[in-house]
Amino acid sequence: MTNTPETGTGSTSASMGPRPSAWNIANVVTVLRLAMVPFFVVCLFLEGDGWRITALVIFLVASLTDLLDGELARRYGLVTDFGKIADPIADKALTGAALISLSVLGELPWWVTVVILGRELGVTLLRFAVIRHGVIPASYGGKVKTVLQIAAIALYMWPGMPDVLRWVVMGAAVVVTVATGVDYVVRAVKLRQVAKQAREA
Repeated sequence: MTNTPETGTGSTSASMGPRPSAWNIANVVTVLRLAMVPFFVVCLFLEGDGWRITALVIFLVASLTDLLDGELARRYGLVTDFGKIADPIADKALTGAALISLSVLGELPWWVTVVILGRELGVTLLRFAVIRHGVIPASYGGKVKTVLQIAAIALYMWPGMPDVLRWVVMGAAVVVTVATGVDYVVRAVKLRQVAKQAREA
């Protein structure tokens, strides 16, 4: 969720100095986030409010590490090819595990999970497809989408939350997720066209 804008910054800094090692603090944080996923899923499936709260805490901590690794990579020039691949994988693994688990538990309709994960997978594949043409910077809408998804998932995991509140926030997350997905496709097409025109010039 945070590596898209950093790839452009990282490529510039990489050309100005030695390439950062793949084994740096930003990537370690990314790997730790990925490692939290199975523990999160296990806690989510165990019965009892205590386990549910534990799963919620793990989810929120893992989500915060996404902001942390992005900030570290951006501030200290630690963007690497490994990070560009591992960061979106860790993001999608966490979000996907949460949505699928909630649907399996019967707490979240499957269509919501399919729509959100379909968009996330599509954008991730598109990002890798156009990366040779350039980097599509993260949009404000993308950041809003991320916050809404985290908030909606957290509300579904928090015991005793009103169903209306859960649905309103999740509904907003779905709408923004789809809208930003369409926007990303449009920007990817424009980027490809610009790159093609530059080659033909």
